[in-house]
Amino acid sequence: MSVPARLKSFLDSNQIPYESLSHSTTYTAQGTATLMQISGKEVAKTVVLRAGPKWDETILAVLPGSKHVKLDKLAAAVGKPVRLASELEFSSTFPDCELGAMPPFGALYNLPVYVDESLAKDKEVVFNAGTHHDAVRMRYEDFVRLANPKICSFA
Repeated sequence: MSVPARLKSFLDSNQIPYESLSHSTTYTAQGTATLMQISGKEVAKTVVLRAGPKWDETILAVLPGSKHVKLDKLAAAVGKPVRLASELEFSSTFPDCELGAMPPFGALYNLPVYVDESLAKDKEVVFNAGTHHDAVRMRYEDFVRLANPKICSFA
């Protein structure tokens, strides 16, 4: 298991119970769900977006792997225009993660987090742990307590 030290330290220092999971390499939340034989709505994916009139703010949107970000709905929640960030725009923001495998904790990278309300329908959530072959499972309520997100509807 190669969970980035920053994530492991964050979870451990907050005394949050979690389960580390390893799996074959996957590049999508749906692929992870299929491989782990769990519902796609239980796997949370982290989407990196740019916000603001000059696209100079980076934010994280966390939603079920089976859904897509509705940019207009998220923009309304954020209060400014949003668009998907390019890999070039965010690759240096997550130096301890494989590209596209960022965990959903903006506090680790000084980024605001928006969570789609549909994630609350499950007691547990599974998300990338910084690699395309490691994941973390934890209670949704613990995730929300740590992530301190704005919960809204955008998926």
